[in-house]
Amino acid sequence: MTRYFDEDLRGAEFRECDLTGTRLIGVVMQDAVIDGLVTDLVVNGVEVTGYVEAELDRRHPVRVLVRSEEPADLREASRQLHAAWAATIERIRRTPGIERRSVNGEWSAVETLRHLVFVHDSWFRRCCLGSTELFTPMGIGPAVEPYRGAHGIVLSVDPGLDEIVSVRDAQAAELQAWLDDVTAAQLAAPAPVPDDDVWPPYARGRSVRQCLGTVLRETFEHHGFCVRDLDLIEAPDAG
Repeated sequence: MTRYFDEDLRGAEFRECDLTGTRLIGVVMQDAVIDGLVTDLVVNGVEVTGYVEAELDRRHPVRVLVRSEEPADLREASRQLHAAWAATIERIRRTPGIERRSVNGEWSAVETLRHLVFVHDSWFRRCCLGSTELFTPMGIGPAVEPYRGAHGIVLSVDPGLDEIVSVRDAQAAELQAWLDDVTAAQLAAPAPVPDDDVWPPYARGRSVRQCLGTVLRETFEHHGFCVRDLDLIEAPDAG
């Protein structure tokens, strides 16, 4: 275990780090940002995760639908998420070039959309439908080997916004058509993940509902990241 004592960590950034069990004792933490999978977080003796989750649900009611087990709620969640993305894409179109700008090393809007292309191919088509088809070449997946650039992904492609949006619209329509007919029993069934070494390696043993939940959560979370960064880019003092 690494132990820091009397260190000046002002401005430090921890990215893609596992901080499970981390203890911050006697610290000064002002203007700090925590963004990630946070559970059982105790601040000055108070477990705050429940408060945070309740506030997020209040701000974004679609989160409640995403967690539901009811097919009708999941259909509505998918519809709302697609509508939110459609509105954000129209916002992007009003400022040509903004779709390729990034903030603080995060993905640009086009990179985020390309990642969602990959999420649909992997977590929906493979895990919910059992497809063994190659992924869409423009998708952006994990950076780790052997999954980086595997199963049809072409790292050198550089599609434009219109091309990416066309693919995402087709994927959204495919998902919605499936949700229109899916039953609770089908959602509860084991995910028909093909028995090969293609991403995601840890989906076996999950239910169809759990894999669908990954698709919906990724769609929601990355929309939030995209809007956050667009706000920062368009802020009056952004220059």
